[in-house]
Amino acid sequence: MPDAKPESALMSGVSFEKVVKIYDNGIKVVHGIDLEIHRGEFVVFVGPSGCGKSTLMRMVAGLEAISGGTISIEGRVVNDLPPRERDIAMVFQDYALYPHKNVFDNLAFGLKLRKFPAADIDKRVKEAATILKIDHLLDRKPRALSGGQRQRVAMGRAIVRQPKLFLFDEPLSNLDALLRSEMRTEIKKLHQRIGATTIYVTHDQVEAMTLAERIVVLSGGHIMQVGTPDEIYNQPVSKFVAGFTGSPPMNFLIATIVVSDNQPFIALGNSAQRLLISANQDYYRSLAGRAVTFGIRPEDIGVEKTGSNDIRLDARVVVVEPLGAETLVTMACEGGELIGRLPPNVPFAPDQQTGVWVNMDKFHLFDTASGTVLRAGV
Repeated sequence: MPDAKPESALMSGVSFEKVVKIYDNGIKVVHGIDLEIHRGEFVVFVGPSGCGKSTLMRMVAGLEAISGGTISIEGRVVNDLPPRERDIAMVFQDYALYPHKNVFDNLAFGLKLRKFPAADIDKRVKEAATILKIDHLLDRKPRALSGGQRQRVAMGRAIVRQPKLFLFDEPLSNLDALLRSEMRTEIKKLHQRIGATTIYVTHDQVEAMTLAERIVVLSGGHIMQVGTPDEIYNQPVSKFVAGFTGSPPMNFLIATIVVSDNQPFIALGNSAQRLLISANQDYYRSLAGRAVTFGIRPEDIGVEKTGSNDIRLDARVVVVEPLGAETLVTMACEGGELIGRLPPNVPFAPDQQTGVWVNMDKFHLFDTASGTVLRAGV
């Protein structure tokens, strides 16, 4: 069990109390958000486009007016405070660097505006540059920097402020895949070193899973679930949350709960394929006839039986994607298509009829009508 956070870390960092956002045209985009972010915590807002995550961040920053409720930073209500008085620093997806200034002057600009002493500016800039490994770039202009270096400068400009709160608004979306991976590592190291309260907005669930201490999953201006990456991944409260995490995401198959000879089964598709349920049978018997969605993670599908509760599923191979360390195989079966994360060099080919083994200790079940969870894999 992980060590408990010190009491200071559990103090309020950012509080949302019944926060609402309604635009002038009457469209309501944030619906009564209640959320407590602890001081020093790294929290990621994740969700599809239009879910309200960037709007929430902009309200924290003071860039959007709050239509209802309150937002507090370390116990101080900031609803009516201008951005400069909120003691925050924000990093955007576009670097917003001054092209005519070198790296040093880009980092120092905000401090100069606030009339910090020159010696203090020099110290803060060089410390931030060292942390971000851009101390050898201080004399260069932004046009002479790579995308990753420019993003480091943008982060450095936030660090020199030494704010109470860091806000990251999809900062890696303009970088290629390799740079995104590198910068995720740098951002995590930065938080471990500085320890400031951080809110990070992204639509990328990989960023959310790798960076967050807690994840806030949003949809349509509502919070769908708040939890650690492990809780969000393994104990989703709905089909929506389950389908938003994992790469590839969870597989979903159309199914029905049926009972035969007092034995409950998950009948896939047109009931030609049935999966035996061996645990909590009384519960599943009570769901007889219920239209459900069967969920299984790609890693819980195998080419061999490895556990006593594994069940063979007949399938037809659709696509084979070798990735070196593993192979992703898309298969058609009763109830829909699924993707298996299988060993490298698996001997499958398109249109091949085969069988794979499903780990029935790890399946998820959702009500088809509401999307709410009926059973979360453990």
